[in-house]
Amino acid sequence: MILYTVVPLEQVLEGADRELPETTEMTIHGVLMQIEQISPYQGKIVRLLTPEPAHYLNPDYAPGKLIDFRPD
Repeated sequence: MILYTVVPLEQVLEGADRELPETTEMTIHGVLMQIEQISPYQGKIVRLLTPEPAHYLNPDYAPGKLIDFRPD
């Protein structure tokens, strides 16, 4: 890949070596999502993986939101 830019290479690649948090795919309330586990029964939504468009419009499933997934 060739990148033509006037921005210094150090600035372009800044943060590329940063380690990403461990995530898990889970189905919660019928919605497939990728979460970053915060505690044993709570996680932060990283992204939705569901094909249902209505789930993306629900503010309860917005990336960054905390969600509980306690077993019933």
